[in-house]
Amino acid sequence: MFCRVSASPVARGLCAAAALALAACSPEPPATWSGYAVGDFVYVAAPLAGTLESLQVRASDTVARGAPLFELESASEAAARDEAAARLQAAQAQQANLEKGRRADEQAVIRAQLAQAQVALALAQREVERQQRLLAQGFVSLAQVDDASTRQRAAAARVDELSAALRVAQLPARGDEQQASRANVAAAGGALRLLERQLEKTRRFAPVAGVVNDVFFRPGEFVPAGQPVLALLPPGNIKLRFFVPEAELSGIRLGQSLAARCDGCGAPLQVRVSHIAGQAEYTPPVIYSNAQRARLVFMVEARPEPADAARLHPGQPVDVERPVAGTP
Repeated sequence: MFCRVSASPVARGLCAAAALALAACSPEPPATWSGYAVGDFVYVAAPLAGTLESLQVRASDTVARGAPLFELESASEAAARDEAAARLQAAQAQQANLEKGRRADEQAVIRAQLAQAQVALALAQREVERQQRLLAQGFVSLAQVDDASTRQRAAAARVDELSAALRVAQLPARGDEQQASRANVAAAGGALRLLERQLEKTRRFAPVAGVVNDVFFRPGEFVPAGQPVLALLPPGNIKLRFFVPEAELSGIRLGQSLAARCDGCGAPLQVRVSHIAGQAEYTPPVIYSNAQRARLVFMVEARPEPADAARLHPGQPVDVERPVAGTP
């Protein structure tokens, strides 16, 4: 509105009054910034696909960390684990068998045979001595003495053979065989641990304490691998998201404490700015003018104090009070 200098004093006065009235009617910026509560959910999934066999929680349940949540059908995994456990036992038994000698009964048989051979050797030695005395008296020929000596040497060889056999029966398997057996035990143990881990993956427990916000599957339904079965909301994962006009962005900084209100929350919530967007939103793709800059807003996130987080729910509208100049 323009008032000509040449206008009469009364006209100029009316013009000034009208200007003051327009200024008085110009809208004041609102005292709060509008926003809403947001939840950073923890989605719990099973890395394996399978039929959901049981569900231990329901929506809105509060669970502690480590509490059981759900279990997939695991008959095939359990059978594979049992088979691997049996293979490990067999490998361990084979290793134990190779690390010791033959059975005690088998060694007893060899000892008995050795005793018989020793007796036969003693008899053969006495027979040689007798034949030599008879030869000296002229009652036997030299050939008979040679036959007795041959039987004595055969008896001695038999004693040596059975003595060696007893020593071998008391020895464990060769080093290479034992090393191969130990490798088989290690491989069977690794396979068992892998299958036990696979079986554990069919049972899921709460990774954090929180509230079950939503359940996406029901018992009997097939769950694809990696598909979340439910969503948890830890108390510390609730934050506020509000929008600050471009002209007021300079009054916001990280770590700043603000007050927020919501319907039914009672006393104001104390929140602390945790994130300021680096890019404006709701901006038309044209060159900025003074009028268009007023439409620029920046998203700001703030986290409530732990005691106030329980009063908020994701999606709930909130109003964040503008900070008073000079407040930290």
